[in-house]
Amino acid sequence: MHTSVSFPAIKSFRWLDFIRSEMILYWRFTRYDISATVIPGLLFLLAAWHSDQLNWSTLPNLIFWGAIYFWLYCICFCISNQLAGEAEDRLNKPDRPLVQGLVSRQGAFIRWVIAMGLFSLLGWWLGVLEWTLLWQVTLTLHNFGHWARHYWLKNLSMVLGAIAQLAAAWQMVRPLTLEAWTWLLVPAITLLSNASLQDLRDIEGDRMNRRRTMPIVFGEWPTRIFVAIAFILLAVLSHIALFVPTGLSAGTLLLDVLLAALCVVIGGRVLLLRNPHADHVSYMMYTYWYCFVLAAAIVAL
Repeated sequence: MHTSVSFPAIKSFRWLDFIRSEMILYWRFTRYDISATVIPGLLFLLAAWHSDQLNWSTLPNLIFWGAIYFWLYCICFCISNQLAGEAEDRLNKPDRPLVQGLVSRQGAFIRWVIAMGLFSLLGWWLGVLEWTLLWQVTLTLHNFGHWARHYWLKNLSMVLGAIAQLAAAWQMVRPLTLEAWTWLLVPAITLLSNASLQDLRDIEGDRMNRRRTMPIVFGEWPTRIFVAIAFILLAVLSHIALFVPTGLSAGTLLLDVLLAALCVVIGGRVLLLRNPHADHVSYMMYTYWYCFVLAAAIVAL
């Protein structure tokens, strides 16, 4: 006895297989950057929602569209970054899709163009087009305009990217307020100094690729001292600029202390644990601080 399968059924199976393979591919492109892109954006979106009128009926819709928006924010950067850095990834990050041959350069570029177009359309529809365009210009300069090769321009790209990310998150919910600007500018602008932590992870690789990172321009030990001081000052700045104006209740004081302690731990690690693996862990702790401070905004605002 033979079981026949209709043509529409076969076609639907092929579409499901295509969708599954695309989802896996996009995950491979973005899996290391979710904690610095999608999660912070959604956290600050929740802070904006919490600071408004706590309309629970609007929350699922906000989270749904916010997740799509910040996933596009992430994928637009990751694909272009990996297109620009494929040769280096063959040495340092062999698990990336282009290096493993999971997608061709042409295929990756087509996906990037489509993602950029969808990102612009969604930004326009959600009323945050200006922040969408700011991020698109910034990521293009960073990845294709060689901004990533100089420490100051690289860190500036991260500042502009954080402003575009957090301003869009808030503006999806309600107009930007003075409090919102304070909470987004403190973590964003301090990237100009603190983000140099990431350049301690692969000094030799950056030197081989002729990048002008802070450790290469000024030396490793001066950079470590600078970054450690920057994290101590970040603890002080977040206390004075973020938590004191909101009033130090038991909850906000606890958050303040935890964030300050994390800054001190990162600063100590930078000085005491001087190897690429330890520096990578320290940088990941910094991304967690970034998420935690935005989670604190949900409580404080």
